[in-house]
Amino acid sequence: MTQDFDPGYAHQTLFSALLRAAHRHGGKKVILEDADGTSLTYDKLILACTVLGRQLARLSERGEFVGVLLPSSAGLAITLFGLNAFDRVAALLNFSAGRRQLCSAVQTGRIRTVLTSRRFIELGKLEDLVAALADTEYEPGKKVRLVYLEDVRASIGLVDKLRGALSATLTALIQPRRAEHANDPAVVLFTSGTEGVPKGVVLSNANLLGNVEQMQEHVPTILSPTQILLNPLPMFHSFGLTAATLAPVLSGVKTVLYPSPLHYKQVPKICERTKPTVMLATDTFLAGYIRAAEPGQLKSLRYVIAGAERVKENTRALWEQNGTELLEGYGVTETAPVLSVNKPGANRHGTVGPLLPGIEARLEPVEGLAEGQRLYVRGPNIMQGYILSDEPGRLVPPHEGWHDTGDIVTMDDGYVSICGRAKRFAKLGGEMVSLAAVETLAGDLWSDAHHVVLNLPDPRKGEVLILVTDKGDANKDALLAYARKEGFPELWVPKTILIVPEVPLLATGKINLQETIAVAREALAQK
Repeated sequence: MTQDFDPGYAHQTLFSALLRAAHRHGGKKVILEDADGTSLTYDKLILACTVLGRQLARLSERGEFVGVLLPSSAGLAITLFGLNAFDRVAALLNFSAGRRQLCSAVQTGRIRTVLTSRRFIELGKLEDLVAALADTEYEPGKKVRLVYLEDVRASIGLVDKLRGALSATLTALIQPRRAEHANDPAVVLFTSGTEGVPKGVVLSNANLLGNVEQMQEHVPTILSPTQILLNPLPMFHSFGLTAATLAPVLSGVKTVLYPSPLHYKQVPKICERTKPTVMLATDTFLAGYIRAAEPGQLKSLRYVIAGAERVKENTRALWEQNGTELLEGYGVTETAPVLSVNKPGANRHGTVGPLLPGIEARLEPVEGLAEGQRLYVRGPNIMQGYILSDEPGRLVPPHEGWHDTGDIVTMDDGYVSICGRAKRFAKLGGEMVSLAAVETLAGDLWSDAHHVVLNLPDPRKGEVLILVTDKGDANKDALLAYARKEGFPELWVPKTILIVPEVPLLATGKINLQETIAVAREALAQK
């Protein structure tokens, strides 16, 4: 199935799209603000990108993957567009992933230069991480070079600024849409590694801008220039990059960047100060903000858009009490990332909404599953390909343009419902059981906690379900009674409940599955 879509807008680069947005919405419009108080009009943003980008181009080669280790801020946005303006590829690195994952990402992408900030490293207490990066060989015998943006900025003199101002003016006047560079790589993102070693996901200018245009057509109300959008998500995650930064900035929506989604009390204060009408986050963070907020701090928000994990009904109810409509969506890094989202006024709870325009879907049955099929997608937003750790630097494109999402879904009247990940099903008593469905069961009973269901090998039964939870008084009898009440088979109830002080989370709010498995195995080994 597919929908009509004109991808003409995507036939340019990110920087060209920024110039086009400035021309359309006015160079004097304030388009970007961050937690440090930096406020940028389109004109100031373009000038900063031109000046910084020219300096960064001296440190790299055309088409090179340049590592970027920065928090969500005006500085990161300038760096991203600046690299793009001079045909460099921003490889956005996840500073919360841990040393092993980060160093693996650098080696996989053959990243020889990493841009970062001394102030960020100091505030984030990331000295050990940076030391490990500096000691990493991106190729045998060649170590990563760290470049601090404070040093780059200090090297910019008056002549550079004047040249940048002239260049920015001329570029805005004569810059073509640069269709010839539309299919060049624009960014590299790295999968979270929750199910293995991180993979590099290469997204072209056309992939990212195609997804922006899909969103513009699908939810024009959200991307109206009259809105103000708050983004507390990291840009090394595709949700935070495309949906919460590129799409609004290129649509004329003033965008407020906040460096950490984990600051539950601070985000409502930012809301109170900046008066956003839209915010994007995950269910975990949205639940945290609404509970931590003082009365009235979140009243400006008309819409919140949730992705990356299933929305709990309790979270939705809390936001509805605030007078805010919660719109659930769905996407994966490999699709730049948005595939579907509910629309204002056409919001079907329990689904992730209809597919965006231009996305072709193919559903294939999975043996043993009575409900749901495996989702494959094709469209202008599908990645150029993977870079894998066992073949660093080599691009592996999707077969015939189709991407296997690995998700089991159902579709009803065009609305998509997620049943779970294909990898996250267990075979118990000859029946396929969705681990996500069991997590939903636990979440409905204990909505104030995090829950992860694991299927671990069992010498007698083949597989056994274990519930890892930070609900201090969770017990099997209560879960079993609730399952019976809701009509779930006893087979679905985990045989063991492992209570931990804190379920490991990624910076995006998603469960860190690899770490959770390690915690569970260690705890079970001690019993």
